[in-house]
Amino acid sequence: MGQPVLDESPIGARVPMVDSAGKVTGKGIYADDMTLPGTLTGKILHSPHAHARILSIDTSAAESLPGVKAVVTGRETPVKYGILPVGHDETIFATDKVRYVGDNVAGVAAESAEIAEEALRLIKVEYEVLPAWFDPEKSMLAESNLIHEEKPHNIEKDYHHHFGDVEKGFEAADYIREDRFFCPEVTHAALEPHSTLAQYDSEADAITVWSSTQVPYYLKLNLASTLQMPEEKVRVIKPLVGGGFGGKSEVIPLELAAAVLARMARQPVKITYSREEVFYAHRGRPGQIVALKTGMTREGRLTAVEARIIQDGGAYCSYGVVTILYSGQLLNAMYEIPNVKFDGYRVLTNKPACGAMRGHGTVNTRFAFEQQLNRMASVLGIDPMEIRRRNLLKPPCMTVNSLRVLSYGLPECIDEVEERSGWREKHGKLPYGKGIGIAGSHYVSGAANAIIRSGAPHTTVNLSIDSDGIVTIFTGASEIGQGSDTLQVQVVAAELGIGLDRVKIVAADTARTPIDLGSYSSRVTFMAGNAAIAAARDAKNKILTAAAAKMATTPENLLIEGNQVTCRDDRRLSMRFADAVRLAIVDGAETLEATGSYRPPPEATGGKFKGGGVGPSPAYSYCAQTAEVTVDPETGQVTVDRLIAAHDCGKAINPICVEGQVIGSVWMGLGQAVQEEMMWRNGRLMNPGLLEYRSASTLESPPIDAIIVESNDPEGPFGAKEAGEGSLAATIPAVTHAIYDAVGVWIDTLPITPEKVLKAIDEKRKSEIWKSEARSQN
Repeated sequence: MGQPVLDESPIGARVPMVDSAGKVTGKGIYADDMTLPGTLTGKILHSPHAHARILSIDTSAAESLPGVKAVVTGRETPVKYGILPVGHDETIFATDKVRYVGDNVAGVAAESAEIAEEALRLIKVEYEVLPAWFDPEKSMLAESNLIHEEKPHNIEKDYHHHFGDVEKGFEAADYIREDRFFCPEVTHAALEPHSTLAQYDSEADAITVWSSTQVPYYLKLNLASTLQMPEEKVRVIKPLVGGGFGGKSEVIPLELAAAVLARMARQPVKITYSREEVFYAHRGRPGQIVALKTGMTREGRLTAVEARIIQDGGAYCSYGVVTILYSGQLLNAMYEIPNVKFDGYRVLTNKPACGAMRGHGTVNTRFAFEQQLNRMASVLGIDPMEIRRRNLLKPPCMTVNSLRVLSYGLPECIDEVEERSGWREKHGKLPYGKGIGIAGSHYVSGAANAIIRSGAPHTTVNLSIDSDGIVTIFTGASEIGQGSDTLQVQVVAAELGIGLDRVKIVAADTARTPIDLGSYSSRVTFMAGNAAIAAARDAKNKILTAAAAKMATTPENLLIEGNQVTCRDDRRLSMRFADAVRLAIVDGAETLEATGSYRPPPEATGGKFKGGGVGPSPAYSYCAQTAEVTVDPETGQVTVDRLIAAHDCGKAINPICVEGQVIGSVWMGLGQAVQEEMMWRNGRLMNPGLLEYRSASTLESPPIDAIIVESNDPEGPFGAKEAGEGSLAATIPAVTHAIYDAVGVWIDTLPITPEKVLKAIDEKRKSEIWKSEARSQN
């Protein structure tokens, strides 16, 4: 499917995604579709114990099995790795002990899946089972049998921030409320499982890896480190990705295992996780306890917020330091909160590691805060829409914890959902069992500080323009379904004044494309978009300079539009874009080369306090949502009838992509709200499959209205900022608020099951009877 030739600017155009044809026809190539001559099947032996010391491993029987080409254990792979420099605590295979059911013990590569599975059965492992920790509140009191000996009390990391004066803030409050919320673990449930194909070149001592990853560059670094190879000997190529949502935004053990086995076997090796293995690989949203205390004046102005957050991080660090910081830091940048105290604990348990999941770090805390805000509005008798308006930021501004906000479309988002939903006619006025709720959320447009503090640009884009005027974009940015490839094509075409059909893209191949840090924290639109514009401007300057010399004018007097270079003061003077490119190509070269890069400005990188580097972003998106529900008071069944989300994306470069991302975020938030939960028993997952895990299907999905609000960020590419994550967190508290409006009960523990609703209704009835009897006795 070719890109359309547009008469107007492609910015704001509803353009089909450049990879859509391959996806809808089945011609697109994903990692598991790939094979090479002689490709072996890789399989991994997983621990049956949650916490155990490895006493011995005997692989001799597996090694002698016909068809087995390689067997590897932790003895051969002792180098520790991790996505964060401060969290290198994993090895490809366990070396001393296993720390969760499913931990990686050994790997095999064989001529068939059947042989590989038989080889796993032949590996003999002797364990000494140790006491295990599953409850984070108990785990953080541990004195012995620690999960990692160097982590006292099983605390991965704790932070204690205090901005302003919380004590004085509470003294100034007319109403103080304290609540405790609990959100269990949820996971990404992407349709495509993790899959990696690795090929080792023995002559060059080099390795090439094709993997379903969101972070090709970080995968390359970890491969080089764990395989102890020079970085220039490692190449990572990202094929199509069938869903990531954060689950592929760090290195997953099979990616490294496939490479180790390929080098050992001297043959290509492919490992594709089973669905159960995907669930145990996890890296999803951590279970979280939020104890929240908030002060407010009788007029509804926030005076102070105090949050104590405990996260169940699982057995390894993963993104944990960032996750716990996001949960506290991003309390701000949404509303004006003058005094904030945050105590955050990332706690280790004997379960799979939790990591980044859509809305990384913010979702559970935002649920708690928005829910409490609605509860306080109810007690004070203030309309929940109005209480949000009374606490809006006044950008451009810097929050109390040094988050810079330049564009802020939240007021317009609130106005839009209020009008579209018929809020004034419905809130508090619907019949019993029917309700409407409101909540807000926000998210970063990329992390202002890179994981690796190198000082290098966060992303670079190169352009190559041939003598026919065809532009090829070379970008390291990872398209994972969000439309980032399409966005870069659009902004380059717009900046150069040419048709979309003249722009091609090569992406996410570490041997061919420049460094980009990957698709996480909704960074690609803002960062790769700005880099692509910078590259296009570099090319345009070269083209216009060459054309100006030919046309006897100045570059400033020329413009490019409609594939033509034209004089501004005499539109009759023009030349074809391709002819101007040929003039700009340096003698002896075959193409015109240009480059652009992006790094956030220093003023966007946050405060100098411990942990201040996590949370700052060049820009923040904003969302307001309403949910309408029907609650059956006899069964407790909640049916979500309609969701309306207004999302401030800065500028919708491609409204199709923005609307799709907003709807997808809302849909995932709905799943966490009403049905998704990872169920554990003694460290073993009870629902490791798509049937048992029950992510939302089309049957549970109500109509979702996506409203685009454009605040035009002054630093975003054509004013754009993130659209892929910021709408998720508002869905959960909007639904719980609607339930309160319907039947008068609040649900503080997720997911919202019929049993919880019935219990709350029953307790409310008993309380009302008790109060009635007490009044009659008096």
